[in-house]
Amino acid sequence: MEINKLVDLNNLRTAPQLSNIQEKKLLKELEANIFNADWITIGIMAPSDNKAIEALKSISKKYSSIKFGNLGSLHADGAVFLKANQKTNNVFVRSENGLGEGILITCQYNEGPKESNTFGPLPLEFFSN
Repeated sequence: MEINKLVDLNNLRTAPQLSNIQEKKLLKELEANIFNADWITIGIMAPSDNKAIEALKSISKKYSSIKFGNLGSLHADGAVFLKANQKTNNVFVRSENGLGEGILITCQYNEGPKESNTFGPLPLEFFSN
């Protein structure tokens, strides 16, 4: 399956390997949505809590308006699902087996006719480049 747009990721359980060209295309499309949203929530499926936290930190490093604290207190054993809410700054992590791997970004809106949209899964290193 060719990945050219964010919608191409919708039916995947785990993030695909992407070329540089694909990453640039997807990032441009994703940023248009992120910058238009009032806030985002982030879901990260990872093989460990450290990998999930690294992926979350890479998003905060890339976008100064997306910050989360108290990450040092997060811990879960084995494969995990991490959820972070930009609006409340809450971050939770739980052990969860059977998930794929990747980052899910949901663009949220305070009000109006816009519905929230979830994009991903994106590779855990997507925001590190």
